[in-house]
Amino acid sequence: MKQVTHSGIREAIRKRIIAGEWALGELMPGEAEFAQEYGCARTTVNRALRTLAEDGMIERKRKGGTRVRPLPLPPAQLRIPILREQVESRGSTYRHRVTNRIVRRTPAEIRERLQIPETTRTLYLETLHLADDRPFAFERRWINLDAVPQAEHAELTEYSANEWLVRTVPFSRGEVSLSATKAGSDLASALATHDGAAVFTLDRTTWLEGQAVTAVTFYYAEGFELKFSI
Repeated sequence: MKQVTHSGIREAIRKRIIAGEWALGELMPGEAEFAQEYGCARTTVNRALRTLAEDGMIERKRKGGTRVRPLPLPPAQLRIPILREQVESRGSTYRHRVTNRIVRRTPAEIRERLQIPETTRTLYLETLHLADDRPFAFERRWINLDAVPQAEHAELTEYSANEWLVRTVPFSRGEVSLSATKAGSDLASALATHDGAAVFTLDRTTWLEGQAVTAVTFYYAEGFELKFSI
């Protein structure tokens, strides 16, 4: 019997979408239904659907099912920015300082972002990034030690966790959100600003083949400008 592969299922579902079997925005069968139809494990279907979502053909929401994307999106390429490079591109000298590092209980909000159970061990880090010894960004990061066990004892003096992860751990997908955060006293002190200041904030979560790697929030000092290509 020929083995059913995730790529084969992906292409079969892709052809069915193109043929119009499901209307734009219509709810598609679930993983269990596809698994029964194709005679394979749900994990195989999950991988196929994840690839179609990354290609912009479908959209998947927790508890909301899978739907044909109303407006197919071109695939986007995500490059993790390295803060050292951002600082040095301005002609400044980069330095970082880890101000907090502990393996601790993961808050419910972060468990939700990482989609991990309560028992998962995570490494929590706070890092201040400096440009010419002035605050450039403050980082709060959670690393899933099931996915990256070597992070627990990694040397983070030469490279920050930001750069260490980019150099050490590949990723297959990521989510990014941008917002403004009202600085509390601790954050205002780290960034040398005043309480209540609006701080540019970037949240990023990355995964490797379905397993969460890290959830991180960067708070940037006044004057930061985000530039990217599309």
